Amino acid sequence: MTDSADQKFVVRPVRAEEWREAKALRLLALRDPVAPIAFLETYEEAVERPDSFWRERTARTAEGASGARQFIAETADGEWAGTLALLVEEAGSTDWAGFPVERHQGHVVGVFVRPEWRGGEVGGALLDAAVEWAWERGLERVRLIVHEDNARAQGFYRRAGFVPSGLTVPLPQAPGEKELEFVLERQGFARIASPSELTG
Repeated sequence: MTDSADQKFVVRPVRAEEWREAKALRLLALRDPVAPIAFLETYEEAVERPDSFWRERTARTAEGASGARQFIAETADGEWAGTLALLVEEAGSTDWAGFPVERHQGHVVGVFVRPEWRGGEVGGALLDAAVEWAWERGLERVRLIVHEDNARAQGFYRRAGFVPSGLTVPLPQAPGEKELEFVLERQGFARIASPSELTG
């Protein structure tokens, strides 16, 4: 668990029984104006999913899970200010886009900070927690995929030490558009004190 410097929020793993809160925050993220270039699913798709989906999804990434971990930034009054998840990818497997995975690595997904909490420390604290967990698990690197038009997200990740790998991922649902892979090697992480935060 990570406390912010000013004690306005605490970063911690989500708990399995918090699936309702996880669902609500995900649906809020999918209503964000930049959601179409930040997430692969739509609000309309997500809102139709049964409660069993959200229970299972939260349990797979909750505190104690080994293959993935969702972190939240919880405020003093219990509000979730932001979230992200880190998925463990094993060398020799295939990722969600059909590309071979060559390294034992983490994949950052589902990044979202509520608008009223952007421009402070929430996004940086969430990323710190995810990367630290990746290193604790012995992962070789951490990666993420960012839409080519999401310049604000790209700037945020670059400040944390992520660099473009050169891999591009076409978007079947948006012909002509693509996403860019950014990677962080184990020795390259730079904590972000006051990032300009965003969705994606």
